[in-house]
Amino acid sequence: MARAMPHHTTGPTLFQRLFRNTIAVDAGTANTLIYTDDGGIVLNQPSVVCFEKGADANHVRVAAVGSEAKQMLGRAPSTLEAIRPVRHGVIANFSAAEHMIREFIEMSKVRPLFGRAEFTICVPAGATEVERRAIREAAAAAGASKVNLIGESLASAVGAGLPVSSARGSMVVDIGGGTTEVGVIALGGLAYSASVKVGGDQFDLAIVNYVRSLYGVLLGDQTAEHVKKTIGSALLDVPVERMHATGRSAEDGLPRTVELTNHDVTDAIAGPLRQVVEAVKAGLELAPPELVTDIAHHGVTLTGGGSLLRHLDRCLQNEIGIDVRVADEPLTCAVRGAGMAAAMLDAYAFD
Repeated sequence: MARAMPHHTTGPTLFQRLFRNTIAVDAGTANTLIYTDDGGIVLNQPSVVCFEKGADANHVRVAAVGSEAKQMLGRAPSTLEAIRPVRHGVIANFSAAEHMIREFIEMSKVRPLFGRAEFTICVPAGATEVERRAIREAAAAAGASKVNLIGESLASAVGAGLPVSSARGSMVVDIGGGTTEVGVIALGGLAYSASVKVGGDQFDLAIVNYVRSLYGVLLGDQTAEHVKKTIGSALLDVPVERMHATGRSAEDGLPRTVELTNHDVTDAIAGPLRQVVEAVKAGLELAPPELVTDIAHHGVTLTGGGSLLRHLDRCLQNEIGIDVRVADEPLTCAVRGAGMAAAMLDAYAFD
């Protein structure tokens, strides 16, 4: 994990910027983001790549990546294969990840002035050495001259503007597509970090299972995601909202439309949401007491796409009795934080 060094830096000089081309990447389960210190967020696309199926396995052709490829999930003809190469925040399909990252670099139009670029990549706390090596190798194959890894929690804390380098303890909960990262940070390092394999994808799957069980209708993953984003709520004590969703009848296979409410969604996601709550409670129980005192005074910060579930902050606050807030621009905190940390040159040491 990245940890601040005990000296001060002022950031890169113009000369250093010319010869140090750093690209920050958050290759998440749901989305991949790319950040540069001079261009900001230069790419934000779904982590999906679609290949043309051919007889020659040595000559793979990418048909689409990102948003275009995501539209093909569950819809692609037999000649195409849409793949999500990142699962639970780590690479599950090396070849697909390499092609996806390479295509995203091309799309982002990041062109180092001299040589190849250094990549700084966010990784979950639970990533094994094998998974970390897969991330490094995929980035190197995509054109990186050097690959630095930074913990997702620490990167998110930096991007959220928390006082990472101070002695004051801060807690960040980053809820992504496939993982929830809980980190307690002080003096530039992680005093506690944990990762649970629960995130937005598990919320979507819970909605699919709930509707199938209650109504006998099978929703597609993207339909379930749309329901979550449109009327999803972490609490029941809110006014009722309704929407219609169309899926396939489990009985006869024909299209069928059902009416769902935000209370349905709350009931559906209760299981995975409980896992997120328990992960936060575990962090408070296991972190050093002095830092927990700081957190009690200053609150918990939520980042990641999952933090946008309505009333999640209030739900968590009710459970732990501590103020909870959603960071500004929570979707991009991790990649911006990784970029900020990398731009500080020697202020941080990376894996």
